[in-house]
Amino acid sequence: MIDSNHIIAEGDAMKVAVKYVQARRSRLAQLLQQHRFLPLTELCDKLGVSEATARRDLAVLAQEHKITRTYGGAMSSFDQTFSSFRERQVRAPEAKKRIALAVHDLIKPNSTCFLDVGTTLFALADVLRQKPIRGLTLVTNSLPIAEMLGPVRGYAVHLLGGQLFYRQSLLLGGVALQTLKLWKFDHAFLGAEGMTAEGIWNSQPDVIDFQLAVFKRSTQSCVCLDAQKLDTQTDYLLVDWKANFSLITDATPALLEKRGIQTKKGQVISA
Repeated sequence: MIDSNHIIAEGDAMKVAVKYVQARRSRLAQLLQQHRFLPLTELCDKLGVSEATARRDLAVLAQEHKITRTYGGAMSSFDQTFSSFRERQVRAPEAKKRIALAVHDLIKPNSTCFLDVGTTLFALADVLRQKPIRGLTLVTNSLPIAEMLGPVRGYAVHLLGGQLFYRQSLLLGGVALQTLKLWKFDHAFLGAEGMTAEGIWNSQPDVIDFQLAVFKRSTQSCVCLDAQKLDTQTDYLLVDWKANFSLITDATPALLEKRGIQTKKGQVISA
């Protein structure tokens, strides 16, 4: 007989031992850590549970900050496992400054620009603060960038809505995608996790979906990556080198070629 102190409710007609439920939730968290993202239906198949049970488990794990709920599924909590914004700020600061200055030279007065999250784009925001360009409309999902540029006279700064990932200082998710539809950009400046001969890589499906949506709404899309991100590949390819975008980097053309990266003429802007 099971002690009533060691059972929990699982719907109106079912009671399951606490250890079983904890083991199932641990397995769920492990699956998300392994796959980064899984839709709800696939989670149910892998665990052999109903959608109602999976939703309850996801709610508990989200409250414990072990996973992040998304539209139609869940992902591992990269807000906890990914390096924080402050931790990443100290990496390659001089390269980021050079990239930021190169980007600044591309922006014309009265442009509408999207600034992605991340420390390279934060360096761009700092340059735009110190060297203002007249009449800019700036849209971002980065809290530090919005805070830095908001006080600059002559700038109209717009912060997209969405779910807050506090360690990364960003907003993401379905609401961010919906508010993004209100905009068209002259320029979009994006970050990523790495670049290889295959293309540009980033960390999470939700991030990829958001960035691809930005690409579609931009006349010119630019990915800003320092040379330290060469040969870094994650689980998710953002774009290959045939896509219509520019790469702004401190990596020399000779170094890119040596690493097997074949770009189109004029695709690379050297910082």
